[in-house]
Amino acid sequence: MTTYSSASDVDCSASLNAREALIGEVRRGLLRRPRSLAPWMFYDADGSRLFDRITQLPEYYPTSVERNILTSCADPIIALARADKSQSVRLLELGAGTASKTDVLLHAIVRMQGGMVYVPIDISPDALDIARERIAARMPDVCVEPILANYVTHPPQIEPFNGTTLAICIGSSIGNFVPGEARTILRNLKSQLQAGDALLLGTDLAKDESTLVAAPMMTEMALRRNST
Repeated sequence: MTTYSSASDVDCSASLNAREALIGEVRRGLLRRPRSLAPWMFYDADGSRLFDRITQLPEYYPTSVERNILTSCADPIIALARADKSQSVRLLELGAGTASKTDVLLHAIVRMQGGMVYVPIDISPDALDIARERIAARMPDVCVEPILANYVTHPPQIEPFNGTTLAICIGSSIGNFVPGEARTILRNLKSQLQAGDALLLGTDLAKDESTLVAAPMMTEMALRRNST
């Protein structure tokens, strides 16, 4: 079995040019009609913690539904990605956050092949630190190689891997973007993958009005809880 090193620290030396990117996005957003701001702007340390709390609310169904799907289908998903049993699988995640649901897939890969590499990509160093420390404590066979990057504005360069990369974008995150942005994100990801690699994409279906109206209400609830 391949021996993997312990989880590595988040490389905060990678320059995100956060201030410039933020100013530029605000300018572009205010010039749009209708005016809008990009979702990635909200995921600083406080925003990441708040989002974690929102996902625990009963109104925020995507987290529990997706976790149930992953729990029931993790082994078949990994088996499909690992078609060549002689090749190791590396898991790469766009917008990983604290990787609270990714544990299910990590456990499945470790069961099948032993040690593995997990590459979480996120704009929040705090979220990546939480993910790295938690996974290192619970799953010593997983080598975490976090990448601090805004994958929307600055697609990260992914290190080559001698095996199969299973890229995942879950949590219906792709639905936060207009179609043109979503296509750009997926094309940039495709350019980093090799023949034989795989993509697991989590999307949501159209919802009725009452479900959508509950969204701002649950956000307000989380904000109130966060302030107490």
